Amino acid sequence: MSDAPTTIALVDDDHAGELLTLRRAAFVTEAQLYDDPNIPPLTQTLHELREDMAREDIVTVGAWEGTRLIGSIRVELEGQKATLGRLAVAPDKQGRGIGTQMLVAVAPYLPPEITEVWVFTGKDSKQNLSLYTKHGYEEQYDQAAGDLTYTYLRRVLGSVEVKDETTA
Repeated sequence: MSDAPTTIALVDDDHAGELLTLRRAAFVTEAQLYDDPNIPPLTQTLHELREDMAREDIVTVGAWEGTRLIGSIRVELEGQKATLGRLAVAPDKQGRGIGTQMLVAVAPYLPPEITEVWVFTGKDSKQNLSLYTKHGYEEQYDQAAGDLTYTYLRRVLGSVEVKDETTA
């Protein structure tokens, strides 16, 4: 267990290999849940990841413990909408609030014109759905993509606070 503080910073191209490794490790359980080793986070190549990170409309935020990348989230910006994806936490660091830190850490990186934030996850990913709804995201619709069905959730900025579990 490390005593290094967790810091939040943008992930740049110099850390693309580490980001790819983190995502692959984090998404193994998701692939097992769906019995599908070909989900996009596991099949993306380093070249594809670097191309994605170089896009002007993509922001990748990371959680660092010392020099180790232990969490990340991808933000795609489009007009007044931001879409979060690929929320990943190192398997040995899961269950410690890093996913929540990543969700909260996105806000300072959003341009002022963003009015709503969307997330998506597998329909059967109960833990992910619980995390998102706890933080003010509301289910909007499901969409099939091959053998997977994704649930899309939305949070309108400024309209919802994090649910207090003592009153829920």
